[in-house]
Parts: sequence; C-alpha cells; structure tokens
Amino acid sequence: MGNDYHKIVFATNNLHKISEARKILGDRFNLLSLSDIDYSVEIPEDYDTIEENALQKAGFIYKKFSLDCFADDTGLEVDALNGAPGVFSARYAGHRCTYADNVNKLLANLEGKTLRTAQFRTVIALILKGKEYLFDGVVKGEIITKPRGGQGFGYDPIFQPLGYSQTFAEMPIELKNSLSHRGIALRKLADFFLSLP
Repeated sequence: MGNDYHKIVFATNNLHKISEARKILGDRFNLLSLSDIDYSVEIPEDYDTIEENALQKAGFIYKKFSLDCFADDTGLEVDALNGAPGVFSARYAGHRCTYADNVNKLLANLEGKTLRTAQFRTVIALILKGKEYLFDGVVKGEIITKPRGGQGFGYDPIFQPLGYSQTFAEMPIELKNSLSHRGIALRKLADFFLSLP
C-alpha cells in the first residue's frame, strides 16, 4: 500500500516507541503520534491483561478522534516471579516511577534467585474502520544481575535475549528491532497492511 493510503495513529506518548515503530514500518503509511493529533493526556489502561489494555487504549483514541489507530501493551514476564511484573511492567515500582526504578525493583526481587528466565510479550491492538485486530510478539531470554548498555529503554539493560551475549541495551537498534517482541508484533501489523486490497 502507498503512503497516501491513509493516516494511522499510534496511540502512545512514548517517543521511544514511536521512533521504533517508524523505523520498522518505514514509509508504508503515514504514522502519527498522539502529539501529532494534539492529544497529550494519559490514556486509561486499567485492565488485568495486556490484550485488554491494548484494546482499551486503541478504542479510546478511535472513539475520541474517529481515526484508525493502534496501541500496544507490553509485559516482561519473569518465571521466578510467577510472571510478574507482567501487565504492571511500566508501573512496577509505582506510578510516576522511572525506568531505573523498575529495573532496580526487579533486580532486588530476583536477588539470590538462580532461575532468571523471562520473556517480553507485546500485543498490538489495531482498530481499522471500526474493526479490531490483534498482533502479538514474544522474545525469550534471561534477566542479568546488573544493567549493561546505553541503548533502548525500560528493562532493555537487564534483558539478554536467548542465544545472544548482549542485552537489548547493548545492541545496535537495527539488531534489537529485528529480535524484539514489539518488532515482531509491528512486522505482523505491517504484513497485515500489505495484505489489504
């Protein structure tokens, strides 16, 4: 599809996510951020699952602006913590916490544990002409004991994907995008757009 097909909003205020999405999706369509549509208020996400939160965010923007849009929700699921922080990954250390606060809380909760396997899971909810679609992406790995690397964001400095010796925060962005949970889900989204008549 050409980039004049239509505009689509990525329902997030997170500039890291917007940048990542633009790199992966390229110029396949006109991707707008929430600031591009003059919306800066936090979107509600108060459900107990990643899927429900993604649909809630996309639905909120679709109803308010009548624009095709998609939203994502991501959770880091740590086996030794019974899947926590999961749906609460972004606010694991409390509301208004920083990425570093979340990382420090997770490392503290894993102290002394030998089982450090984990997975990142992203669900993208797309609302296109009123219809809902879901796309997911999963990457498995482990939580290292100390942060490494200055790239990426969130838990990237302590997540080392399976089969690699670098954390997401140590990898060039192109390599991370080719492996990451959000990258997988975004490529499924892009493939879906390419399949449209």
